[in-house]
Amino acid sequence: MTIPARTALPRRLSRAQLVISYIPAAAAAAATAMRLLPGASASRLPSPLLSLPRGRPRCVPASSSACRAASSSAAGAGDGGARKPWLFVGLGNPGKVYQGTRHNVGFEMIDVIAEAEGIPLSSMQFKAMVGKGRIGDAPIMLAKPQTFMNASGESVGQLVSYFKIPLNQVIVMYDDLDLPFAKLRLLPKGGHGGHNGMRSIINHLKQSRDFPRLRIGIGRPPGKMDPANFVLRPFTKKEQEELDFAFHRGLEAVRIMVLEGFNKSATYVNTSQSSEMLNR
Repeated sequence: MTIPARTALPRRLSRAQLVISYIPAAAAAAATAMRLLPGASASRLPSPLLSLPRGRPRCVPASSSACRAASSSAAGAGDGGARKPWLFVGLGNPGKVYQGTRHNVGFEMIDVIAEAEGIPLSSMQFKAMVGKGRIGDAPIMLAKPQTFMNASGESVGQLVSYFKIPLNQVIVMYDDLDLPFAKLRLLPKGGHGGHNGMRSIINHLKQSRDFPRLRIGIGRPPGKMDPANFVLRPFTKKEQEELDFAFHRGLEAVRIMVLEGFNKSATYVNTSQSSEMLNR
């Protein structure tokens, strides 16, 4: 039996794809051979190649996240490119005067993700700095609303509506006075908890609270300090070191969420960080 020459094959072709690319010609040749045999019928034609399972790529990554990314790519290859992106929104106030303050930890979390994953926040869409990219094979969007905190929903509502993003794939990251400093809490839904940025987002999502949120603890103000003043205070050097550790955990949580699902990410964030902090 003559194997036809390889024509117009993709540059990167798996073994399974190479086998499948020869199935039509091989099947035709086999059918011709069977017709030459007396008493042969098409129902007796062997077709084991047609039921070959699709192989998964071997993965010897430099990190667990890289391995999960390769597995995600294999799993999502048959989705026809119609997957909706994950939208990660960090809340804060624009302008240099607010940089490095407690109220802007949501912005900083987005910056950490953007730098680690090589996703520049290079466009302005719907009153937000936006970056688009992928983690593994999953499309993601990063956004930092430029409306000032209390009007964040004006931007988020338009992004969600225009890109038709399911609410369970909209993750809002923001500062929380009610969590100990540098502690993270990942929840699938909830209220605004008195946070004006979250209040605005809920209002612009038609009062829906059914979207995940990553709360970043900034602690309570000392003494009788006004919380409005406290959230605009910068961090000490020691606080910044603790916060950097929290951002690293937040980054890993995002990778787990996109590649393995929200539940695994929530388990990672909500159950192990206290022991890790003690072991530092």
